[in-house]
Amino acid sequence: MDSVDSTLAVELTQLVRDFGPKRAVDHLDLAVPRGTFFGLVGPNGAGKSTTLKIATGLLRPNSGTVRVAGVDVWAEPSRVKSLIGVVPEDLRLFERLTGRELLEYVGLLRGLPRSEAQARAIELLGLLDLDEAAGRLVLDYSSGMRKKIALGAAVLHRPQVLFLDEPFESVDPLSVRLLRALLERLVARGATVVFSSHVMEVVERLCDHVAVVHAGRIVAHGPTAQLCDGRRLEDVFVEAVGGDLSYITAALDATSWLGNPG
Repeated sequence: MDSVDSTLAVELTQLVRDFGPKRAVDHLDLAVPRGTFFGLVGPNGAGKSTTLKIATGLLRPNSGTVRVAGVDVWAEPSRVKSLIGVVPEDLRLFERLTGRELLEYVGLLRGLPRSEAQARAIELLGLLDLDEAAGRLVLDYSSGMRKKIALGAAVLHRPQVLFLDEPFESVDPLSVRLLRALLERLVARGATVVFSSHVMEVVERLCDHVAVVHAGRIVAHGPTAQLCDGRRLEDVFVEAVGGDLSYITAALDATSWLGNPG
């Protein structure tokens, strides 16, 4: 029987996922310590979203193993789903329900007593600044509001591990600050947050651990302070993926007319 590391919230081992001839995840290994704010960064098409889908049981890998809170995702999927919360990039919400109804329904699906589901729904709507929109259909919510209600649904049952794919995309700055405060509170109380983002400044500010994904593999990882070592995360990222920024200067020189207003 394989040994289980109790210090890890997520353990991905030799993950492989192909889509036809394209290999999206290539023997990827990743270990996320418990109680951390873990950022996953990488270029478009690097395999971040696919990795998160595999980690949460939404997509089966061609090979490899996934453990969340020490539980094998594919051997005990129902147990794992009770331990995690997920906000995917492509939100799938019950749009014909109001915000309040959506949260209450999710609470019931999670096995909460109706009274507790209703109480938590009301508290989350207030926390997420959605109380005035509680009676409106989710169908009529803006993109930012949909992100917030999806996060509320994901944390309503107090998950041990929360997975977020681009959680701050289409969210206004005030709401970003609110969501950050909520996530920081979860981590402070022992939960683990794993999220992908293109916004390096947010990852650098929030995350105590970071992994850089490129071509389906982890090419750099570790505690944020140690990984950056006085540099910006953006510079670490460019170096890790083998980026060459000299083309930017060449391209600007080739279009010098852009700097000369008529």
